[in-house]
Amino acid sequence: MLLYGRSTIFAKGIPGLKSNPMNSLERRAVALLASIYALRMAGLFLILPVFALYATGMEGHTPLLIGLAIGIYGLTQAILQIPFGMASDHVGRKPVIVAGLLIFAAGSVLAATASSLWMVIVGRAVQGAGAIPAAVMAMVADLTREEQRSKAMAAIGMTIGASFVLSLILGPVLDGVIGVPGIFWLTGALALAAIGVVLFGLPTPVRRERDCSRNLRAEFGRILRDRQLLRLDAGVFVLHLVMTAMFVVLPGDIVHTLELESAAHWKLYLPAMLLGFLGMLPFLIYANRQRATRLVLGGAVAVLLAAQAVFLFGVSTKTGLVLGLFLFFLSFNLLEAMLPSLISRLAPSESKGAAIGVYSTAQFLGAFAGGALAGLISGYGATGVFLLTAGAIAVWLLLVVSMREPRFLASRQIRVGAQSAPQAEKLARKLAAVPGVAEAIVIAEEGIAYLKVDPGKLDKQQLESFSAS
Repeated sequence: MLLYGRSTIFAKGIPGLKSNPMNSLERRAVALLASIYALRMAGLFLILPVFALYATGMEGHTPLLIGLAIGIYGLTQAILQIPFGMASDHVGRKPVIVAGLLIFAAGSVLAATASSLWMVIVGRAVQGAGAIPAAVMAMVADLTREEQRSKAMAAIGMTIGASFVLSLILGPVLDGVIGVPGIFWLTGALALAAIGVVLFGLPTPVRRERDCSRNLRAEFGRILRDRQLLRLDAGVFVLHLVMTAMFVVLPGDIVHTLELESAAHWKLYLPAMLLGFLGMLPFLIYANRQRATRLVLGGAVAVLLAAQAVFLFGVSTKTGLVLGLFLFFLSFNLLEAMLPSLISRLAPSESKGAAIGVYSTAQFLGAFAGGALAGLISGYGATGVFLLTAGAIAVWLLLVVSMREPRFLASRQIRVGAQSAPQAEKLARKLAAVPGVAEAIVIAEEGIAYLKVDPGKLDKQQLESFSAS
């Protein structure tokens, strides 16, 4: 695999360049993998809106232990995600995903039967230890073509946001019906059901030997030196820190301010979530059509900061709670849609897996840090928690303001015919020299070149001359 140049986007209508939609196999694989991811994340998110209230009735509870119970899954998930991903390279994706789901189910049982808060913490840590996201993402890559991969990754990213939002609505409802232990039992059962989907619904990817010529240390080094990517990693860390920290204190504030019992909290979350979702759509469309990613991203972070300011000064009032939640959902939904897409666009083509791995690790570390820090601070009141989240967002806002406007790029492929390694190297250089081509990767054994091109600058006739189809 040979790389020259850097990123870009594609203009339709060039013979030989494929811009096909997903085929039936890809659609089925992405839908099933997204559903597995959704079940997995829902199992972690469902307790967010109800656990803080439930835990106050457990023996030996403290704010710190409550925060640890909520966020500890992020720590074990972050630590074990890359090892699970590497294991899937050696023993296969399905066995690793099944093992991770079994571990998650075991953690759910531990949490459901726990008689103390410490046992719940252990159960949640075991849940997180079933760290399958990297293996799921790798399987997405195995079962989709290169030119469809960004769509597939975006679908998984949207699934995470949808799981969080739906969990905030369903968590209180389920709590009123089956209680928090019942929610843990349910998530364990869903994990076991997901195993059936893996074994009998998903196609098995063709095993590919690892490319030993690739220097993985160099790939991760390149990712960790890329300031644009690091800004996104820091952003998702802060976003999930804020999300987890908020729900250490927010359920109690809702009970005290609105006199709304836990089982009825969905009546507040649902309209705020729907209005936030509808409110973010015009901004997402504007960012894509006007190529104003940095402006909209910075605006979303500023709105997230405003939400924390509203909570800080008005969480004890009905207006403050409702307005704060609307602003939170507006910004959260927009950021969850934009950040995974930006990672996919900005990461070097040959290091996308490494970039996504670092990004996901930052996400789960943020969830752990949010729960742990909020638990430590909330003993002194909710004000400290909202000061923490506001401070973290302010730092993120400075990082966004200083970032470059990302170029709009799209990956497509061109068939160039069978190539020897020297021929592929020479061809990659020629393709990268075509005006408007920012990145060219030639797969010699497959006779395919993967490109990123700028539609406004692309020399279509010159590029067409390289097509073998």
